[in-house]
Amino acid sequence: MNDDPSRKRLGRGLAALIGEMDKPVQPAAAVPASVGADGRVPIEFVSPNPRNPRRTFGEMELTDLAQSIREHGIVQPVVVRPSPHSADRYEIIAGERRWRAAQRAGLNELPVIIRDVDDRVALELAIIENVQRADLNPVEEALGYQQLIDDHNYTQADLGQVIGKSRSHVANTLRLLKLPDVIREMLVAGELSAGHARTLVTSDDPAGLAHRIVDEGLSVRQAEALAQQPTQPTPAARTPSTPVEKDADTLALEKALSDVTGLKVTVAHGKKGGELKIAYKTLEQLDELCRKLQG
Repeated sequence: MNDDPSRKRLGRGLAALIGEMDKPVQPAAAVPASVGADGRVPIEFVSPNPRNPRRTFGEMELTDLAQSIREHGIVQPVVVRPSPHSADRYEIIAGERRWRAAQRAGLNELPVIIRDVDDRVALELAIIENVQRADLNPVEEALGYQQLIDDHNYTQADLGQVIGKSRSHVANTLRLLKLPDVIREMLVAGELSAGHARTLVTSDDPAGLAHRIVDEGLSVRQAEALAQQPTQPTPAARTPSTPVEKDADTLALEKALSDVTGLKVTVAHGKKGGELKIAYKTLEQLDELCRKLQG
């Protein structure tokens, strides 16, 4: 696997790879008819990549970028590849956010850089571009890594080489996929950091601890300490003890005492003794009971 020339090329680092992606478009003679002389294509000829690891695009972020595009145009072209399904159409490798904002800005054409790559390399490039620009939230990054593992049999060491990260970073990021959906949603929303979320993987109550981290503003170290403590059940969560069935003698005693006092009497036996309870509703009943006990 490590002898694959494309992986050696990708393993040279993020800066070199992104530099290759940003090279000028191929000579006009080799450019498909749909591409203009200035490297632009009709925006309707460009479609998003269904395997793009980035799934979340902030509304405010898109609105601000659309306004910038109206004023200054698209500074950096969108990296695309020929569509595997339709001639003269293109699938985005990197730059979906720019494509979305350009549509909002009302652009008819889109500047592109065309790269003829397969599914694996397209996914690698999308992950690398987004990781370098910190555009992926931790869950999207983890899902992208997992997709490379599932679809293309990558090891964690391979992934680390391809994306320019350590194997431990890849492993820790993948661990986030073990968390419940409610915590993943908090990660996507930015309520939890990846560091906080990693401490929850081994917690007995990850959701409860996640809410406590947010509510109390706990540091990662504080969260780690709490995650190592066994979870104590809350009073509401404790199972009430099953009432002990009373024998006939105890029931007869309770009735006799109730008849004498005129109040409800309960008797409970234990291994080290027991207790006698007399229930009253008014102070008058209590006074009458005290007189009988004293008399």
